[in-house]
Parts: sequence; structure tokens; C-alpha cells
Amino acid sequence: MSYSTTRRRGPAPTSRRGRTLRHLAILATAFVVAACGSSSPSATEPGTAQPSATGAASLAAEAWLDTSLPIKDRVAALLAEMTLDEKIGQMSAVINQDPSRGWQLRDPGDVITGWFGAMLSGGDGNPSGANTAQNWYAMIEVYQQAALKTRLAIPMLYGVDAVHGDAHVGGTTVFPHNIGMGATRDPALVEKACQVTAVETAATGARWDFGPVVAVVLDVRWGRTYESYGESTDLVSQLGTACLQGLQGDSLTDQQTVVADPKHYLGDGGTAWGSSTASAGSSQYMLDQGVTQFDNDTIADLFLPPYREAVDSGARVIMASYTSTQSGGKVHGDPYWLTDKLKGELGFTGFVVSDWGGIGQLNADYREAVKQGINAGIDMAMLPGNWREFANAMKSLVASGEISQARVDDAVSRILTVKFEMGLFENPLPPSGEWANVGSAANRAVARQAVAESAVLLKTGSGVLPVAKSGKTVLLAGPAADDIGLASGGWTLTWQGQAGNLTEGTTLKEALEAQLGSSLTYSADAMFSGSGKADVGIVVVSERPYAEGVGDSATLALPAEDVALIARMRPLVDKLIVIVYSGRPVVLDGIAGQADALIAAWLPGTEAGSGLADVLFGDVPFTGQTPFTWPKTADDSPRYGKSACEGAVYPYDYGLDATGKLLGPAAC
Repeated sequence: MSYSTTRRRGPAPTSRRGRTLRHLAILATAFVVAACGSSSPSATEPGTAQPSATGAASLAAEAWLDTSLPIKDRVAALLAEMTLDEKIGQMSAVINQDPSRGWQLRDPGDVITGWFGAMLSGGDGNPSGANTAQNWYAMIEVYQQAALKTRLAIPMLYGVDAVHGDAHVGGTTVFPHNIGMGATRDPALVEKACQVTAVETAATGARWDFGPVVAVVLDVRWGRTYESYGESTDLVSQLGTACLQGLQGDSLTDQQTVVADPKHYLGDGGTAWGSSTASAGSSQYMLDQGVTQFDNDTIADLFLPPYREAVDSGARVIMASYTSTQSGGKVHGDPYWLTDKLKGELGFTGFVVSDWGGIGQLNADYREAVKQGINAGIDMAMLPGNWREFANAMKSLVASGEISQARVDDAVSRILTVKFEMGLFENPLPPSGEWANVGSAANRAVARQAVAESAVLLKTGSGVLPVAKSGKTVLLAGPAADDIGLASGGWTLTWQGQAGNLTEGTTLKEALEAQLGSSLTYSADAMFSGSGKADVGIVVVSERPYAEGVGDSATLALPAEDVALIARMRPLVDKLIVIVYSGRPVVLDGIAGQADALIAAWLPGTEAGSGLADVLFGDVPFTGQTPFTWPKTADDSPRYGKSACEGAVYPYDYGLDATGKLLGPAAC
């Protein structure tokens, strides 16, 4: 089934008896498998619940399987049956990760031992073998089946960072990163793109998407700038809500939806340069995981509205931020933001999940860290490899009264509520075999539209655009012009992203060749032979892929070798068009002055070539407007408290149409 603009609803409800029989069949199979020899351990830790030999038969009478009851009653019935170990398991989201990084949890037996509430694949957590939707589904199915072998057969949530399409999976539709979607100013398109993301993600077996990012970014030097829709609180609120609605649809029981996860709560776009102490490998972070150095009223004014809109629009999961505030320290351990504001003032009734190992950052003493994080309001802990340590800490803290049983029950009730709302007890996995939904022509058409609408024309001259489809000679240069990886950036196939045509898509070179044929000549390094000038030259320059704090940049500079291509191309052509692939505004010294036309294409994804060809040839008009103030230098980047053009080349909302007419404010 391919994408349709008509929102799909869930399957027709079956009878209570039919649902119960289906659930019993799943459980019966699970217990037969266990009896015949499971890979799970045969013994459990002292004091933990043991699977009952009559468990499957007795479940038919249990109230939590009765879909005619209100969800709160089903939650209460199930909670009353759970041991402390099972509750702590539900509060655990464990990592299924690349074994080379030492965080993998590949043994399905651990799911049975730990009673996990959720599992996730991080940026490099692909299945063994080919990175296909089919293999993803098979991997997730193994773990879900293991969850159904536990005593109460509580299904797991499986989560992924599908932040611009389900881009970890080969062959999927990869959309422009959020910065590009912010440039479209088109909430209907954002909702449509996120609906496609949900359909393709569900086809892989996952029903939980760690997105959208609803950060309001005040300093574009941040390595996560491209994950934000822009610097405007209103724009982020509008487009973040549109994406949430696209992901979750009309009902979470629709198996082609996913539960969204607005993140990162709170203030992660406003950290101060140099305030971070985090690092990855040899990369010292400067902004990522730093300190939001505003008072609480300012933080609430700038960063809270997107979450208020998300909660009002049905958000059921929210991820906490690694950031700190001046008054409360790490947000993961701050009850003011997590409980008083989010759950109290905003009325959030879903569950709060930590970021990757976020609780562990609260205190060098892990037991104290768990105590602070859970009491502050974290309901589910994302655990990179230390789930046993978390479970032991939780049991100790509950035994001592340092974490109350009521706090545990509240957290587990929130988690179970979301699972019931999603219909996971009736349908633990979405239907298999929906591979036609992945990377379909219809889905790619939506991404192509997004690329065209996100392209921002920063500069143009008379007679430069549109490019003629015949009768002109065109030179094309830059490695990014023929590279899907460079067009897609981070969070694409791997955490940090990588260069190369490693997934399906259309590069700019391919799209131009389809229209221009032999009139186009391509050289990655702009080393063209022959004499005389070509009519048109196009150079694509790009940032190299990065993610999170690894991408924090003190210079906002493009690679020198890419900038050199512009000077090399300039004398070879009459008209020069420069296209910039970047996750944020970059310094334009040595670029804008040599170009007759300058286009910010952001990180356009797999349909980069098709969408950009549409605007270059004039088949689609330029309508994009920059979602960030474009700084002159990296030092001009922080703009809070500055006027629209102070230290800027282009103000927020700037863009031109192909004739050079302003779509927003004038250039600075």
C-alpha cells in the first residue's frame, strides 16, 4: 500500500472473544516455545516473578484484556498483578546496538529476564545482515515475541530515531532535515512527510519515533541545528505539532501510525557556547548538552510553547534533555520542569523517557542518580547496557523508601496507558509484508516536493534562472552533486551519517542528466577540459555529515576544498549558480560574491536531485524562506537580544523568487 493523502484509520474492531482468542494463541505459542527449549535463562534472580504454568489459560479472565473497559481500569487491573521487578522492567528502555560499541542486547532471553518495557536501536543499531525493512521487521519480531513469553505477556515498545524519514533503513524515503522543512513554512506538507515517515517506520515493525525535535535554536553553531525547524518559537510550535499529528494520525490504534516523542525537554537550543562538558571520542562538545543560561521565566517563554502545543495536540511521550538550567542543574533531575511544569501546569499524562544514559549524568553515584531522576519525574530510563544496575538500584531505593511505591506505580501506569492507547495488547506488531510502503514512488514524490519548497534562493541576477532545458551548455561540479550521503547528513544509515550513495535516491547529477543529456558535463573537482565558456556552471558545496555535539562548530566554515571549486569554475562559465548543502547557515565569504545565484538547499535527503532540478528549471517556483537569521561570521551566531540584521547577512524569513522578488524582508 502506497502513501495516500487520505488519512488511514485502524482496522475494524474484532469482537472481545476474537481478541482474547488471538492473544491466547500468541501466549500459548510462547509457552510451548519456552517449554521446548528457549534461549532465555532457566532461573531468575531471587524475589522475581516466575512464569506460571497456567498463566496462559488464566489470562482469558483478566480485566486488562477486556477492550470494552476504560483504559484506566485496564491499567489498574494489570498493575495490581505486577511484581516490583516487572514494574521496574517496564520502566527500562534497553539499547539494541552495534556489538562493536559494546552496548548490544542481542539475546532475546534478556527480554524475558528483564521484563523490559521498551527496546530501541540507536544511530548504529541496524539488524545483522542486509539493512532492509524486512530484516528490521524480523529483528523486532524476535524481541516482541520474547516479551510475550513473560508471565504477563506485556508487549514492548520498539523505538528509533526516524527524524527525517526512517533514515536508518536502506531504501526508505529520506526527507529534508527539519531545518529544510522549516524553510517551507508549510505545515500541511510537514504533516504529510511525517505521515509517510510513520507508514515506513511501522513497516519495519517499530511503533515509536524519537521525534520531532522541537528545539528553538538560538545559536546555529550547535551540531543539532538541522534537527530544528528554526529560531522562531511560533514556527517550531506550528511545525512540531504538524509533524506530531502526521506521525500519530487520527488514532494510535492505527497500525500504520507511530507514537511521537517531542524532544528534548527543555531548552536544548539555547545553551551557551563553551558550557558543555560532554564529548564523543576526540570531539569536545561546546553547545550540545550545555547550560541554558536564562532565568526560568525566559526559558518558559522561549522553549516551553512547543511542548504546550504538543501536549494539547496529543503527545503521549516526551524525551528529557541533556541540558542544564542555571537554577535547577540537569533537567533530567529537575522536578520543577519535569513534574511541576510538564505534568502539572501543562497537564501531560503520558510518560517521560530519559535520553540515552541521561540519568547516569546526574551523579557519579549511580544509585543517587537513579533516585534523583526517577523522583524528578523520569518514568522510563533509556539504558545503554546497564539495565541490571538500574534494576538493582531501583529495588534498593524502593526498599529503603527513597523512591516511593506510588512514584513507581505512577510511572508504570503512564507507560501502560500509552501501550493500551496504541492497541499493543491486541496487535503487538504491525502487519508484516508491508514492504511496498517503503520508499514508494508516491512517498518519494512527497519528499521531492519538500526539497523544492525548502530551497531558499538567497541571491540571483538577471537571466540566471530558470536554467534552460535545451540549447545551453552546463558544467556541474562538487562531490555533493552526486552523493546521497552528503545530501542527507547525520542520522542517515548511521548516527553521524556518511558520504556515499549507500541508499536509493536521486542525486542532482542524475536529475540534471535526465533533462540535459549531453549538454551537461560533470566533474567532481571542476577540472574540465576544452576551450571557451559554458553557458551555465553549477557548483554544489557541502558540510560533511555530523550529528549532535560532534558537529558543534566554532567557524561555520565549509570545507576549503569545496569553496575552491567555486573559484575554479568561475572563469569557465557565463553564469554561476552555487548550491549549499548544510545543516545550518554557514559563512559565505568567498562564495556569495562569485555566484550569480546562490541557493541554500539545507540537507535535502534522497530526493535532493529531483526537487532541486524542479526549481532550477522553473517547473516549481522558489518559495523557501530561511528559518534562521544568517550570520556574517560564526561569532555573530548567538542572536538572542539582537535586532533582525545585527551581525547578519540575511534576516529570518528571507528568500527570493526566481525573478529576484523578495518573499520576506530585504537582505541586511
